[in-house]
Amino acid sequence: MRAVRQLRRIRPVYAGGAVLWAASAGWTGWEDPGSRQMWVSVLFLVLFTGLLSVTSLWLGRRRLSRTSEPVHHAAPRRTAWRPHANA
Repeated sequence: MRAVRQLRRIRPVYAGGAVLWAASAGWTGWEDPGSRQMWVSVLFLVLFTGLLSVTSLWLGRRRLSRTSEPVHHAAPRRTAWRPHANA
């Protein structure tokens, strides 16, 4: 469950990085096609797109595998020690 929460939290970061590097690759490709800066931007775009794809794939698989598992609820909280009055 903790891993799923972490993946859900990091997915927007990867999406934002992919959008940022796509804009950067587009801008540098427009200004100076074939430059080193453009290829570095494309490399980072591929990296963030891959991370976003893998994260989405993992979350999708977790969602599909959890449908067959029984629902687990936390145990009710009980006091471990009950004070008794002295006789």
